[in-house]
Amino acid sequence: MKKAVVVFSGGVDSVCAVSFLKSKYELYGITFSYGQKANMEISAAKSFAKKLGLKQHKIIDIGFMKELYGDSNVLTSSKRKIPSKFEYSIVVPIRNAVFLSVASAWAYTLNASLVVYGAHTGDKHYPDCRPAFAKKLESAFNQGEIDGINSKLRKKIEIWSPYREGLSKSDLLKKGKTVLGDSIFKTWSCYSNKKLHCGVCESCNNRKIAFEKAGILDKTKYLK
Repeated sequence: MKKAVVVFSGGVDSVCAVSFLKSKYELYGITFSYGQKANMEISAAKSFAKKLGLKQHKIIDIGFMKELYGDSNVLTSSKRKIPSKFEYSIVVPIRNAVFLSVASAWAYTLNASLVVYGAHTGDKHYPDCRPAFAKKLESAFNQGEIDGINSKLRKKIEIWSPYREGLSKSDLLKKGKTVLGDSIFKTWSCYSNKKLHCGVCESCNNRKIAFEKAGILDKTKYLK
C-alpha cells in the first residue's frame, strides 16, 4: 500500500482527511507543538491517531516558533484576543509551509508519495491553504530532491488537501461521521486554551456552521 504523511492537528479537518484516505494509504501522522494556545488539540491528535490506526504518530516540538512569531498573530500571542469571525490576525505566518516542510522531509525519508494537510474550500481566507500555494510548494520540494527522484532513491511527492479536491468542511464531516461515529465530536477546533470548546471563536463558529450544513446534529460540548 502507498504511504502518506499527514499533518495531523486533532481538529475535524485533519481527522476527517485521514478518514477520507485511510482505505487507500498507509498513514503516518505528524503533529506540531508550535506554541499555540489551543494545546488541547495535541491530546485530541494522540487519541485519534490510535482510533484511526495510524502506522506512526510523531509529535514535534517547535515551540521556539512562539518566540519568533511574537505578537504577529492571535493564536500564539498571549496579549491578543481571539476574534469571533475572520480577521487576518488569525493567520500564523506561513504556518503550513513550516509544517509541510517538516512533513515532506519525513515523507521523502519514508518513500511516501503523498503529504496531506486538512485545508478545505472554506479556508479561502488563508493564503497557505489555497491549492496554488500547495502546488508551488510541491514543485519546490520535488525540485529540491530531483536528483534522488531521478535516481529512484526518492519518490516524487504530491501535497494533497481536500481543497485541491474541491471538498468543503461539511463534506469532510460527513465522511468523518461515517468512519468515526460520535467520536467525531471529540475532535478539537477551538483556538482558546480551555477544557471545552469556547463556542465563540472563529473556529468554533465555523465548526457549528459546518455541522449544520452537513445535516449532522452537533454534539460538541461548548461553553457558549
